[in-house]
Amino acid sequence: MSEKNKNKNFVPKAPQKPNFQLWLIIAAVLVLLGLTWIQQRGAVIDITQKRFEDMYLAGDVAKVDIIRNMNRVDVTLKPAALQNPKYKTELEANSAFSNPAGPHYSLQVTTSDKFQTDFQALEEKMPEDQRIGASVTNEENWSSYFGSFGFLILLFVFFWFMMRRMAGPSGPGGQIFNVGKSKAQLFDAENKVKITFDNVAGLDEAKEEIQEIVEFLKNPGKFTKLGGKIPKGALLVGPPGTGKTLLAKAVAGEAGVPFFTLSGSDFVEMFVGVGAARVRDLFKQAKEKAPCIIFIDEIDAIGRSRGKGQMPGSNDERENTLNSLLVEMDGFGTDSGVIVLAATNRPDVLDSALLRPGRFDRQISIDKPDIVGREAIFKVHLKPIKISEDVDAKKLAAQTPGFAGAEIANVCNEAALIAARRNKTAVDMQDFQDAVDRVIGGLEKKNKIISPEEKKIVAYHEAGHAVAGWFLEHADPLVKVSIVPRGVAALGYAQYLPKEQFLYQTEQLIDEMCMTLGGRAAEEIIFGKISTGALSDLERVTKMAYSMVSVYGMNDKIGNVSFYDSKSEGYRMTKPYSETTAETIDEEVRKLILSAYQRTKELLRSKLTELETLAKELLEKEILFQSDLEKLIGKRPFEKETTYEAFTKKKPSEKKVEEPIADLSSGHDATVEEASDQVPFTESKE
Repeated sequence: MSEKNKNKNFVPKAPQKPNFQLWLIIAAVLVLLGLTWIQQRGAVIDITQKRFEDMYLAGDVAKVDIIRNMNRVDVTLKPAALQNPKYKTELEANSAFSNPAGPHYSLQVTTSDKFQTDFQALEEKMPEDQRIGASVTNEENWSSYFGSFGFLILLFVFFWFMMRRMAGPSGPGGQIFNVGKSKAQLFDAENKVKITFDNVAGLDEAKEEIQEIVEFLKNPGKFTKLGGKIPKGALLVGPPGTGKTLLAKAVAGEAGVPFFTLSGSDFVEMFVGVGAARVRDLFKQAKEKAPCIIFIDEIDAIGRSRGKGQMPGSNDERENTLNSLLVEMDGFGTDSGVIVLAATNRPDVLDSALLRPGRFDRQISIDKPDIVGREAIFKVHLKPIKISEDVDAKKLAAQTPGFAGAEIANVCNEAALIAARRNKTAVDMQDFQDAVDRVIGGLEKKNKIISPEEKKIVAYHEAGHAVAGWFLEHADPLVKVSIVPRGVAALGYAQYLPKEQFLYQTEQLIDEMCMTLGGRAAEEIIFGKISTGALSDLERVTKMAYSMVSVYGMNDKIGNVSFYDSKSEGYRMTKPYSETTAETIDEEVRKLILSAYQRTKELLRSKLTELETLAKELLEKEILFQSDLEKLIGKRPFEKETTYEAFTKKKPSEKKVEEPIADLSSGHDATVEEASDQVPFTESKE
């Protein structure tokens, strides 16, 4: 780094300066008070008008000054009278003798006109040669000036002070005039991020891609000697909490080059043209420090597709900002040495011009970690925690399907807080299990009053899920089932570990539907009645059935037709099919759900003994794991072991590459299906 840029920071820290504005105001007030004090007359003695008349008739008065605007009369004695003990002692006692020029005495009058009338009458009593007359003046001093113009002075000082405050640390002109300056924060050799790639776990593929970008900056010759070009940008894409910003922090800690970071919303301002100005200023500063990296978090704030939802003839500030960003990333005036990293969880809304090669050459997908990745993430977050010997990261990973990195960190923190609340010296496995339940189902409702009849319904409902999933070959294996009330409305939940696969076949989806309907089917078989507890079950089954019929073409009557638009950004006002087709879809969905429901009831009737066994055990223990199911109703009657079994039995040396699956029931990526499916009878929803 050159000497010129050695101490140059993009957003310099405000130096600790004394508050000159406050001191200047205080000094001005003190000067005004001082001048006023100096202007004050010397020490005088207040007397009454009667005594003044006596002094005047005695011939001791040398001068009479009537101050009209102050309604005051100043009296000055003759030099001979000053030596008179009658006055000398009094004047010396009041420090008035030190001012021989006077005035020595003063009297307040009602009005100056009345005093003049009285004084004229007094003078008529004196011989003409001894009459001295009286001068009439108006007195001006700093106090009167301040009283007249004080408000204007204070108003001027206030505006001057506010302008200085707005100037802030940005230098001359102030923040109000520097809104076009970028708000990016700079990390360099002097202000280095301490996070490295060692702190990132469970993202091996993404970490490998991002490490290559760091290698580009550290050793560009390795790649350019073969004719290759350094990528200009990389876009980190993934759901919230998967570690996009963490990867960017690791790049900042590992790159060894200046690293500018800011959010997409930092470009947006109420003033027109500010966003584009900030983009230009950002790249200007970056080029001065090249090679360097710019990281824009949540880039969808300024990178949305242009022209959508805009009024004709309007000026969209966001579009101007995006246009400026596009030109700076790959335009006529671009220079090499500046790599742009960006992160978003909404890649579908980004403008196509922003995603093209030459701007973001790479899109690095960061998905929720699989079971292997979750184990690695748990090991990272368990390091600073005092854990007991029974804590197994592998079992924790198996019990947290679908958890992102941020959620795993939250589980570890919750477990530590729970253990501290229980006054333990170390965090044990029970604390982690309680923390997982806390994160999935919400706060445990210990004081929630549930009647024995309701609790029995909940137990058989959850047992129905467990038995149906246990004896259906393609259903997700159950990891844990609980009837402990949690959250706002959940009276119980079942947790599953999805199979590690990319595609679902029709038979697999039907098995999933049957397992989901197991709770309601169990209620009807055991009690002959159904409850409102299957709310979320019915919601999930309905979405799955409609997806099979109208999205994936898994219905003979509708055929190989899909009405799903992967590029749509919201609800469409019109359906892409006729009313007749809509009626057919509704009819086929009902048939599909009814067929699955009948199949589930037949299965549970054949496994009635197992259903009773599980329900009674749930009523006693309230929580059951997969190992408990094996003890109670035996192993699953299928040769292939469950994902949970395969992972928990796997040796540490074995490496199993697993990827997240696609939840074909909704058309969105997912790795877990949770069923917080028991709601109170008073909260029935349709």
